This record gives sequence, C-alpha cells and structure tokens, in this order.
Amino acid sequence: MIKIAPSLLSADFSTIAAQIGALERAGADYLHLDVMDGRFVPNISWGPKIIGDLRRLTRLPFDVHLMIVEPERYLEQFREAGADIITVHLEACVHLQRAVTQIRSLGAKAGVSLNPSTPVALLEDVIGDLDLVLVMSVNPGFGGQSFLPVALRKLSEARELIDEGNPSCALEVDGGVGRENIRDVVAAGADVIVMGSSIFGASDPAAELRALRSLAETPGTH
Repeated sequence: MIKIAPSLLSADFSTIAAQIGALERAGADYLHLDVMDGRFVPNISWGPKIIGDLRRLTRLPFDVHLMIVEPERYLEQFREAGADIITVHLEACVHLQRAVTQIRSLGAKAGVSLNPSTPVALLEDVIGDLDLVLVMSVNPGFGGQSFLPVALRKLSEARELIDEGNPSCALEVDGGVGRENIRDVVAAGADVIVMGSSIFGASDPAAELRALRSLAETPGTH
C-alpha cells in the first residue's frame, strides 16, 4: 500500500487550513513537515510552535523531517508539538542510535534520512531500530528541485536492507517526485512518497494527489 505525504513547505500558508482539509479529504496519508535551521541546510522554515498550531487543524499523522544540527536537543519539543514520526539525518547525528532510541522513548516513530551522497550501507547497524528510512532524491534545503537519478539505486539498496533486517520499516523518498517518475520510485521500493511542488503547484492539489496515487498504484510504464 503506497502512502502519500504532501509536503507543507510548498503550501500557501495564507489558506493552509483549507488546503490541509482538502488534502485530508482527498486521502493524504501523512503531512510532511520540513524543519530547517539555516545551518544543516541553507534555508529556514518553522519550529515546534508552528507544528503545534497546525496540529489543531487535522488528525493526519505528522511526518516531521528535522534538517537541523544537533536534533537530539529538540526531539522532546517536536514530539510535544504533535510529531508522530520524527526523522533525523544520519549526517547530523554523532550518536545516531541514541537519537533513534530517544525518539522511540517519546512515543514517536523513528526515521533516519540520507543525503544523496550518503551510502545506504551506513544504516546497517541501526536498521533494526528504525520505523522509517528516508532517501533524499534531491539535496535537502529547497523545494522544486529536480530528481537525482542516483536515488533509484539507493532506494533499491535500502529496500534490500529493510527486507533483510527489518521488514516492518517504511521506505520513504523525498524530492522531485511527480507524474513523470512516481512509478519509478515505487518500482525501486519506496512505499511512502513525499511530494511538495508536484501537489501544491497544481491548480487543484487535492485532484492532483488523487491522480498521483492512481499512477503510483497502477503497474505499467509511463
């Protein structure tokens, strides 16, 4: 079962309540929230306060992606704000297994994200402790970037690692996914697909979400 997680970083926040409601009715599985600090990535987004406010608008699970340095300092705040899944970057965690354990101790699901240049093999020693692996198919920090083809190989590698070491772990992809390649990422093993501009850039984001799901769940070529 493919899950779709619209990325709110691409939404129009002047009408955010209406957009979230429309996407929820259209069958969104998660809402993806990118947290950026201007240090780990060259952009700044929001913190726990905004996530806490958004939490009151929907019951959809919040898939919170921390693109920040020292994420372990803020895990409790994001959980209290309403994060259901908390994903940290392998590259940002000196003590990755400790961070994962902390997330799960707070009652959230724990994810680890990999930048495009980070090998999947670095997850071998923690795969059994994860609820989600996030393969970045763009360099993190900005929306609207083009999909990096190397991500297909990395998704396949991650799928193999998960199937061997922790079959209950989800495999998520984020960056540059749309109509032209959504079947490719599913074929490579992704079962959670984050999409921002592909959904919110459409004239009717809810209709686009439904169309993208239909493509993802229909075998065949483009």
